[in-house]
Amino acid sequence: MARRCNEFAAQLVQSRPDRFGSFAALPLPDVDGALEELRYALDVLKLDGVLLFSNVQGIYLGDPRLEPVFTELERRAATVFVHPNPSPDPVAHRLGLPDSLIDFTADTTRAVAEMLYSNRFARTSNVKYIFSHAGGTIPYLAGRFGIVDEMRVIPGADARRTAAETFRGLYWDTALAFGDPVLRMLRSIVGLRQVMCGSDYPYFRRDLAVGCIAALRRTEELAASEREAVLGANALKLFPRLADGSTSP
Repeated sequence: MARRCNEFAAQLVQSRPDRFGSFAALPLPDVDGALEELRYALDVLKLDGVLLFSNVQGIYLGDPRLEPVFTELERRAATVFVHPNPSPDPVAHRLGLPDSLIDFTADTTRAVAEMLYSNRFARTSNVKYIFSHAGGTIPYLAGRFGIVDEMRVIPGADARRTAAETFRGLYWDTALAFGDPVLRMLRSIVGLRQVMCGSDYPYFRRDLAVGCIAALRRTEELAASEREAVLGANALKLFPRLADGSTSP
């Protein structure tokens, strides 16, 4: 399935390289299969990066079982887009609410926390991570992460940067997270040079997706230079191929 998705995506990119880019799907938790697909997608199909989920069958991105995949991503200095999956905890679903309302944001937060405190980020400093939905609840909880760092209650602190330093090195998109309060938090916590436009379309209804882009264009929270950066310039720094419309990786 991952191979079919990646080859279909590559066809779209090749048809309109000035308009489309694509992240490679990996068949995790099959590590050997993921490594094979990673090489094929980046070396043969020339896709622009990799898509990972916050957890796969309850295995989160800081899990040591995934170490070979992240070693290869680090070697390639790859761009990795992280999107949430539903929590593996059945308690999270007993309220009968859609996963996208609360649990997706919570699962992104779990993934970021585990990657930070397992030292996954520290071991993959060359990987360029993008987290969807403004990182879930990370901007709101940044102060709590700072307290945990000050208390030094989680082992391995000497081998990693603080949460605040780490967050400023990650990228965050605005899918379902485009309101002025979120933009203010992102400016304060990570800086708007690390923020890029996202819409969640087609999972988000088209008119609502268009509306969130319009909100970014008209908000008074962003200065003109910040608006330009969030709506495109920040992304083009990560994907310079799209700036000139070429097909090279």
